[in-house]
Parts: sequence; structure tokens; C-alpha cells
Amino acid sequence: MKRLMFLLLGVGLITCQENEAVNEFTGNETTYNLESASQYPVSGIITFKERKDGTTTALVDLKGTDGDQKFPVHLHLGNLSTPDADIAVLLSPVAATTGKSETLVNGLTNETSITYQQLLDLEACIKIHLGESGPDRDIILAAGNIGKSSKLESANGRIGIAVCKSE
Repeated sequence: MKRLMFLLLGVGLITCQENEAVNEFTGNETTYNLESASQYPVSGIITFKERKDGTTTALVDLKGTDGDQKFPVHLHLGNLSTPDADIAVLLSPVAATTGKSETLVNGLTNETSITYQQLLDLEACIKIHLGESGPDRDIILAAGNIGKSSKLESANGRIGIAVCKSE
């Protein structure tokens, strides 16, 4: 009888923990496309999910990656064509084996806090780089405008992608 009680208690704790993880989100989420930005056939999406505390979980999901590399992900101020755009947020690198990364976003690199709604109001873009430094830093695998910049479009339907500021 004690074993059954412990088993039921254990199942109840696991279920409660799973529900808490699901319930940390409000249900609000926004997804943006990430288009191939170089000769590499890499594309995907980034999804921003609002958390109950107002912060954001950013989920990158790429197709076309493989190997054991980690690809840096930057949220830049300005749109894709803004040259030398400042990095507003360093997101967790994408693991090439899975094409995925997950980052809790609660502030900018200048230590200013940012909420989900403020993030969606930014004029910004996401760039996923082949490498962290050297010539690979200038190769952008996939990119996309987010927030207010997502509404921009050039005359031919595509905005050019500028190289990032070297630091």
C-alpha cells in the first residue's frame, strides 16, 4: 500500500512540474521567417513566446544545418540592410546537429530590460552567422527582419543583407 501511495505521489509531482512549465507562458507568441542569406541552404523561423513575467523565450529552428558547429545568433537594431547595426541581444548559438537554440530574453546588451511587447515594437533583425570571428563572422547563414522591421520590403520584394559591425 505504501508503494502505491509513493507511486501516486511521484506521478502527481511530475504532472504538477510539467503543468508549471507549460503555465509559465501567456499563450502569446510571434513567429518570423529566417531566409537563406548566403550560398548555404539554411532557412527557418524564430518564435518569440511571452512569459507570464513579461520576459520572452526566443526559439530558433533552422533547416539545412549539420555537423557539430555552433552558429552565433544576434538580434541587431535596424533592419537587415542597416550597415554596421548594433547588437541588441546575443541569443544562444544554434547547434548545427539540431538546428535549434533557446534563449530567455529579459534584457538588451546595454543592460536595459525588455519585455515581450517592447521586443515586438523594436525595429530589429535576426542574423545567424557561420562563425563567431574571422571571415566566418561575415557569412550570414539565415536572417530575417523582426518587430517593426518585418513590415519593410524593397521594390523587388527583398531587402539586402548588410554585413554586421566588427567588434
